[in-house]
Amino acid sequence: MAVGAASRRYIGPLLCINLVMHAAVLGIAGWSLNKFIDRETHRHLGGNTATGYLLVFSLMAGVVGACSVLPALLHVRAPWHSESLAAAASTGLVSWALTALAFGLACKHITLGNRGRRLRTLEAFITISTLTQLFYLLLLHAGALSGVLGVGQACGNHGETCCREIPRGELAADHKTAGGAPSPDA
Repeated sequence: MAVGAASRRYIGPLLCINLVMHAAVLGIAGWSLNKFIDRETHRHLGGNTATGYLLVFSLMAGVVGACSVLPALLHVRAPWHSESLAAAASTGLVSWALTALAFGLACKHITLGNRGRRLRTLEAFITISTLTQLFYLLLLHAGALSGVLGVGQACGNHGETCCREIPRGELAADHKTAGGAPSPDA
């Protein structure tokens, strides 16, 4: 119970951090890609053979990441239903996968060297964004598994019969049907 309450408390601020990080990745990667396509030399850009791939995947990760914050905010504002949990978790997982791919390209970019200040900043933002997105997913799933958020309370939406326990008598192997004949399972 405490894990779910703690994760609900931290998800909102973490979503704001993720949105800011993805917006920063979009801004830096968009500017850098524009300069890179125009073959303009800029003292803060630099670059190597992995720069083009890094910029393209950073833009994709930034767009999908910013869009994944919307279902997550709806899940935070909603009464934590399983329907909104599914949307938040699936878009968050796709966003994290693309951000992790951009992180891998950033690692390769660091290894090759010859990068400017803007590209180093982009690499840092991608690294932080990968970690915060992973932390968000862990908190989201910890809350869902604890029963405080999401799946554990979804039965309350459909009425009391969904969440009732099945009486032990109905589970017995020698249970007879309503007509008095033994059940086919017995």
